[in-house]
Amino acid sequence: MRVLFAGTPETALPALRALIAAPEHEVVGVLTRADARRGRGRTLHPSPVAAAARAAGLEVHTPATLRDEDTQAWVRGLHADVAVVVAYGRLVPTELLDVPAHGWINLHFSLLPAWRGAAPVQRALIAGDTVTGASVFRLEEGLDTGPVYARITEPIRPDDTAGELLARLADAGAPLLLDVLSGLQSAAVVPQAQDAARATHAPVLTPADGRIDFRDSAVDIDRRIRGVTPAPGAHTTYQGTRLRLGPVTPLPEVTDLAPGALHATKHEVRVGTGRGAVRLGRVAPAGKHWMDADAWARGARPAAGTVLGQAAEDTNE
Repeated sequence: MRVLFAGTPETALPALRALIAAPEHEVVGVLTRADARRGRGRTLHPSPVAAAARAAGLEVHTPATLRDEDTQAWVRGLHADVAVVVAYGRLVPTELLDVPAHGWINLHFSLLPAWRGAAPVQRALIAGDTVTGASVFRLEEGLDTGPVYARITEPIRPDDTAGELLARLADAGAPLLLDVLSGLQSAAVVPQAQDAARATHAPVLTPADGRIDFRDSAVDIDRRIRGVTPAPGAHTTYQGTRLRLGPVTPLPEVTDLAPGALHATKHEVRVGTGRGAVRLGRVAPAGKHWMDADAWARGARPAAGTVLGQAAEDTNE
């Protein structure tokens, strides 16, 4: 089939590479986000999909919107049989949904109708789900509401971060996508409507979602930190300045540490929570690199009674 591919981040690359390698498919065009400025020099960098597509000699289009006439004419001129979407990051307008013969097919990293939206893996981790997966569905006007062609499940490991789980789902989702495209060619797959009554929603994460409230339980704090790792990242404050937090070890047993109270020894740093405590893993003080928490504590020498997150929480969210 002639395939239009729309995607942007690293998690879209396994699907794009699988399509490029499949002899029965031809990627006739790629939609992705425009080059973005990154790093201290604020130099322009292409999206991971743009870089991979250009390296493969594919035609890449980076419109700010799919609603302008030139972009819509470009899409129509490709005469694609199907459009494949993986974490593209832009809405497909109604007038384009039926342009390819088989419509726009989305690889989404949840077991739809669970976690419709931009951050399904992150929200599943924060909620404490034990199983997630990937779904291939047909786009329609609603947000992730279209009928589902196929799903796969994936267990969530106790130490999974959002980045690790997304990478596994991206790898597992690529062959699922190819199976669905084969089924579309042979008319062997029939999409099943979602049960809207079972839907949950996964809005995009903001830096505020990474602020840790040590009044929460150790288990909930562990889930939240893993859910926002690597982005937007977890943080608290130490002496009024931001302290970034990597994954922690929950210690749900009873402790005499008050929420946020820090207890540092030669080999570990514990922080009290609303229920139990957490052992800090790696931390990054403002303007500094990541380091083991015990190494940070030896340098910072926190005074007895120090409470993380106390006083002025960072308002630069």
